[in-house]
Amino acid sequence: MLNRLRSIGPGALTAAAFIGPGTVTTATVAGATHGYALVWALVFATIAAIILQEMAARLGVAGRLGLGEAITKAATKPALKWAAGGLIIAALFVGNAAYEGGNIAGAVLGVEAALPEKAPRALIAGAIALFAGGILLFGGYRVIEKFLIGAVLLMSLAFAAALVMVGPDWGALLKGATIPSIPLGGLPLVIGLIGTTIVPYNLFLHAAAARRRWSDVSSLGDARFDTRLSIGVGGVVSILVLSTAAASLFSTGITVANASDMARQLEPAFGAGATWLLAAGLFAAGLSSAITAPLATGFAAAELFGFESDPKALKFRVVAGAVLVIGAIVAMTGAKPVEIILFAQIANGLLLPLIAVFLIVAANSKAILGAYTNGPLANAAGGIVVLITAGLGLRAILRALGVI
Repeated sequence: MLNRLRSIGPGALTAAAFIGPGTVTTATVAGATHGYALVWALVFATIAAIILQEMAARLGVAGRLGLGEAITKAATKPALKWAAGGLIIAALFVGNAAYEGGNIAGAVLGVEAALPEKAPRALIAGAIALFAGGILLFGGYRVIEKFLIGAVLLMSLAFAAALVMVGPDWGALLKGATIPSIPLGGLPLVIGLIGTTIVPYNLFLHAAAARRRWSDVSSLGDARFDTRLSIGVGGVVSILVLSTAAASLFSTGITVANASDMARQLEPAFGAGATWLLAAGLFAAGLSSAITAPLATGFAAAELFGFESDPKALKFRVVAGAVLVIGAIVAMTGAKPVEIILFAQIANGLLLPLIAVFLIVAANSKAILGAYTNGPLANAAGGIVVLITAGLGLRAILRALGVI
């Protein structure tokens, strides 16, 4: 077991990437608005993330390919290959630009909560974007990565302590976790909770990281252990955030609009220090995700279009930089940070079925994985995930158009 724990890596990085400001904000709003009713969405999302991330890790370890490379290799006809590549990179670019806006907006929330006086939001967002850009440009993200993950984990422990001290309604929590229901107005939050847990760009990031971490197929067991444990822990953290908000905010009728509102759920455990703790956690989580989202887009574009998969390469930097700039512009607008973050999670939830279909096709290719292709159980599980997420997305679109 100790050796297995030492193998933790790519899965933990993926989990740290999705435990960002989007998770904290979306889960807090869900708990404050609907109590424990949407816990089931996080349970489903965590199981679905383990299923899909395991496929991505298997592509990296057994197939020695990133997800982008695997998709183009699985597409046998040139026209199909270019169509798939173009569609995925366009979808990822739009989705990650929205997600990046949410990442930077989340870091802005953290800074605003810590500042004694209000500073212009555009100025804060611009400064954070420049900081993240500098890290991407000089490759220093590896140096501060452990610090950022540690800060996010510290915030996670804070939510666990707060939940214990508040004392949840265990019966309502169990019911919310096991009986799916969508309260009036809750559909966007369901899609957002799924989108903040199964982040499409993480599938690309996980495959690339697993390929670099493990050099041969004999390490596949370690990769699977890493995935299941890390993503499982990440899902538990998300459920803790939602449950803490349900226990401390739902009965008050508070509308969550800023970090101070979110910090109220930690006050029973940390008093006046709750705002500072949440501020530090949101800033660290936002900055960490603001770095990984452009990186993942750069890796995906490099794998799909065959240019150098190196963060210091010019084409890689252009793609990653474009995502960062667009995200910064989104965060610098007059929109409220909480609204930007929620929109980003919904956009990712709508994008997920598309990327999941391509992932399942690649994971069934014997030319790529040989004897390590999906079995019937994995295909059935993956198919269920696609159907449910696509159904929720379609329902949201039809409702927005006034059809239902």
